[in-house]
Amino acid sequence: MSKKLLTETDICDQFITPAIVTAGWDKTTQIRREHYFTDGKVIVRGKIAKRGKGKRADYVLFYQANLPLAVVEAKDNNHPIGGGTGQAIDYAVTLDVPFVFSSNGDGFIFHDRTGQSTPKEQVLTLEQFPSPAILWSMYRKWKGLNDETDKLARSAYHDDGKGREPRYYQRIAIQRAVEAVARGERRILLTMATGTGKTYTAFQIIWRLWKFKAVKRVLFLADRNILTDQTKTGDFKPFGPAMTKVSNGKVDKSFEVYLALYQAVTGSEEEDNIYRQFSPDFFDLIVIDECHRGSARDDSSWREILTYFSPAIHLVRQARSPHRILAA
Repeated sequence: MSKKLLTETDICDQFITPAIVTAGWDKTTQIRREHYFTDGKVIVRGKIAKRGKGKRADYVLFYQANLPLAVVEAKDNNHPIGGGTGQAIDYAVTLDVPFVFSSNGDGFIFHDRTGQSTPKEQVLTLEQFPSPAILWSMYRKWKGLNDETDKLARSAYHDDGKGREPRYYQRIAIQRAVEAVARGERRILLTMATGTGKTYTAFQIIWRLWKFKAVKRVLFLADRNILTDQTKTGDFKPFGPAMTKVSNGKVDKSFEVYLALYQAVTGSEEEDNIYRQFSPDFFDLIVIDECHRGSARDDSSWREILTYFSPAIHLVRQARSPHRILAA
């Protein structure tokens, strides 16, 4: 049968998937076909709300769980080989994925968003599809990772045993923060829209750094009691007996993850500054929850605590309304 008569699905099954598998990609753990990564836009008409169609990539290729490297868009053979490139680039930008491929079954157009390839866009035969090792090597160079920092960048996420995965924007924030620490950066600003799971995102960042032993002791600061309580019994629950909440002016230095209200550890009098019971180098990571403009003033309690614990890595979480992020 002429290739021109085959459907897009046939092209995938007979040409594209075999080429990717032959290059060394595992069909079960590394290749996701028809991968939906958004739920679809909420459309409201009167009193009725429904979701539109979610965004779906024909293929997303993962180096390992939660670490995607490439998007592949497929077209039937009546389209040019690069007919899916524009769509694939759009998806790759959304997913923060560096490598883009388009195919009609005759070969591949390879588009390198990292800028390492010359030319940036190349034609590959079906046999020339790159292996996971080749793309990971290019990714490492792009991100400035070496043999040691590579291990932290690939550190495992917490698995709740129920199949929960970070949403794509949470994964991007988590990975960028972990890679920043791997590169030796000490001051990290995390800006996410209200309602996008900032606490879960912070938990996964802390978990990966903590389990890898990149950090040992962590202080999570919030400005409302309900936030620390919900955090302890919710997203941070997997820390279990390694975690405590600082309260009643009592400090127990035997724990590794500390939750605290900044009002509970600071005060107008020196004896009220509970945080000073810890040495300045006690914590390896300080996470400031819901940092607003007033919190960043030179005379704010947040700033006072951060200055005291200056040797630590500082991760400041800033919430913004969705419409402000879209307008930024």
